[in-house]
Amino acid sequence: MIIAMILGMFIVTMLPRLIPVFIVEKVQFRPWVNRWLLAIPYAALGALIFPGVLSVVPDRPFVGLLGGIIAILLSLIGLNVVFVVIGSILSVFIMVNL
Repeated sequence: MIIAMILGMFIVTMLPRLIPVFIVEKVQFRPWVNRWLLAIPYAALGALIFPGVLSVVPDRPFVGLLGGIIAILLSLIGLNVVFVVIGSILSVFIMVNL
């Protein structure tokens, strides 16, 4: 019974992941749909990260906001993602320890 349940969960979770792989190659989307689809990862990432930015230091939410702003500025300069992350972490570390 447990093996049947595990196999059922495997099928239910893998089908929604595998079906788009085979369908996307055959479907041609309009340009505005492609632009919209390309923006989804950034929107999802922002929705996942922003609540954490506000809760870095619970009693001082501006510390996380300033760290996020520094990360945005560093990325606009064109730095590598690793340097953006390190820069924002260092800025938050400095603000917390002042």
